[in-house]
Amino acid sequence: MRLTHRLVVATAAVLLLAGCSGSGDDEASSSGAVSTTAAGAAVPASEAGYDNAAKPVVQGTFDSPAAVGAKVDIAIMGLKAKGKLATLTVRFTPHVPGARPGRINGYGLNGNHRLGTSLIDPVNLKRYIVVKDSDGKSLESDDIFTHMTNDQPTPYYFTFAAPPENVKSIDVQIGTWPTFRNIPVER
Repeated sequence: MRLTHRLVVATAAVLLLAGCSGSGDDEASSSGAVSTTAAGAAVPASEAGYDNAAKPVVQGTFDSPAAVGAKVDIAIMGLKAKGKLATLTVRFTPHVPGARPGRINGYGLNGNHRLGTSLIDPVNLKRYIVVKDSDGKSLESDDIFTHMTNDQPTPYYFTFAAPPENVKSIDVQIGTWPTFRNIPVER
């Protein structure tokens, strides 16, 4: 091996080890870690995780045409924008008298109609619909095949194009139920 090549390998090894060792600085181990791009610019690194809103932003109980006396609790758990996408998390809790196990779904709760969930942007006067993947499949919980248990909460997820940064809150329309107003857009 040539001397220049050995020197480059040795220097790279030292830099690699220095980057992996603790610096004794408590802030270096905090969750605000920084990574470097190929161009050398520092960008914040994020930790892997999942949306886990324990408390609803807003909730309501509404009549459902699924059966006489049927009701549904709908809770908006949050709208989280990341990059060009935003994910709406909703929790449905059906209360359907005489319902058989495994026979309740969003389609039935909405009177045998698709939920058609959308975001309404009052700033830019736009309606956002659920986006589709490269196979043409909507990025949402299936309102027919996502089954619910009576009197038990079931999470549903809907993915949209993210509203622009200047939109701080948005309205949410789900099925034939009243519109949920001023849902904050988390970024």
